[in-house]
Amino acid sequence: MNRPAQAVVMLLLGGAILRATWTDAYLRYVKQGLRPLLIAAALLLVAAAVMTLRYELRDQPGDRSERDDDHHHGRSGHKVGWLLRLPALGLLMIAPPALGADTVARAGSALTRTEEIAYPPLRPGDPAKLTLLEYGYRAIYDEGRTLRGREIELTGFIATGPDGQPMLARIILACCAADGVPIKIGLRGDVPRLPSDSWVQVRGRWIPHTAKDRINDSHIPYLEVDSWQRIRPPTEQYE
Repeated sequence: MNRPAQAVVMLLLGGAILRATWTDAYLRYVKQGLRPLLIAAALLLVAAAVMTLRYELRDQPGDRSERDDDHHHGRSGHKVGWLLRLPALGLLMIAPPALGADTVARAGSALTRTEEIAYPPLRPGDPAKLTLLEYGYRAIYDEGRTLRGREIELTGFIATGPDGQPMLARIILACCAADGVPIKIGLRGDVPRLPSDSWVQVRGRWIPHTAKDRINDSHIPYLEVDSWQRIRPPTEQYE
């Protein structure tokens, strides 16, 4: 790929990153705290691309015949260079969705610890709004002690459980989507019958029932659902 083609790819990639950070689409790929680093990297790419194009577009002395010869022999290289711009252009125009039910079906649950931990009581007042990870830890490793007798509210998307029934799930990130791991909560009672990746907010009660994840043999706790409502996907879809 020649220099102008490289500059255009950098410009498109930098523009795609800037667009993603401006519209919050970047939250589909990385955690919120990485936004300043993304903006800095995008600006650096755009600046480098502009400087390269400015240099290449200047009139420079040289042998015209030699440049024509290089153009003739490098024609196929130029075509490849244009093709390499397509992924960057696609990223600029089309934003891939966040990780969802497909990841849940292919990856084991994040609840892989074995030790029991005592958790502090939940804050007063029902419903107690918990993340799926916090509910999972309290349900499995604290044996539901702090969950008993409380109304719990969880938010996540619908995926298919090990028993073929709908379950609630959400993806946990350590840094970016490449290291995303699902947290899975089984459902009983008034279970939402919705397509996979539908976002819901459920209210219910802890029950002493668990299942095994067939992928990594981890625990899947359950919730007895009393009520639920379908919601729009949140801006920050990862826990």
